[in-house]
Amino acid sequence: MNLEQARHNMIQQQIRPWQVSDQDVLNLLEIIKRENFAPPAYQNIAFADLEIPLPCGQHMLPPKIEARLLQTLQLKPHESVLEIGTGSGYMAALLSYHSAQVLTVEIHPELAAFAQENLRKNNISKVNVITGDGVHGWPQQAPYDVIVVSGGLSVLSPALLTQLKPGGRLCAFVGAAPVMKAQLITCVGQKEYHSEDLFETWVTPLVNAIEAPRFSF
Repeated sequence: MNLEQARHNMIQQQIRPWQVSDQDVLNLLEIIKRENFAPPAYQNIAFADLEIPLPCGQHMLPPKIEARLLQTLQLKPHESVLEIGTGSGYMAALLSYHSAQVLTVEIHPELAAFAQENLRKNNISKVNVITGDGVHGWPQQAPYDVIVVSGGLSVLSPALLTQLKPGGRLCAFVGAAPVMKAQLITCVGQKEYHSEDLFETWVTPLVNAIEAPRFSF
């Protein structure tokens, strides 16, 4: 398999048509080798437009979704990032490239170890992997400039919003089957937030995600 050709096809045929035109983002997808973060059995489909299975029933996000989030967030070199749901470590690696530091929280110890090894092998030094439950964020090191929730949520925990700095941005996938909305939420003032729906999709829900209220009549 020609990996570089497959990477080129991914960028040109999946990602560009999905409204991703930021050249910094497209260049980054060339630099950080996605196949190096996929489990060995799935490396040959690392560039496919699908969720790649990971240990513990988790998945890598599809490439076009990762790229779209990166373009939306417009990370800056001084910013601190919290990621919830480390997975393979690939998204954390991407987030680290244009930020100061990434703290990523993974609830499954096996997956946290897998991500840590992937990051080490790929010489990604600005990512700190923590094993824990980050569904309500990680207040110990808050506030953050950016929070990325790399798994689905039925509803957004209010605790996450309180961990944003003024001007900070949060990206999350919120909703229930069959569709979730990718949302960008910006802290615009003291306990004031602006929410924007980016696109509809479906991603694997976070472990221990808050259940949406159910009504009976």
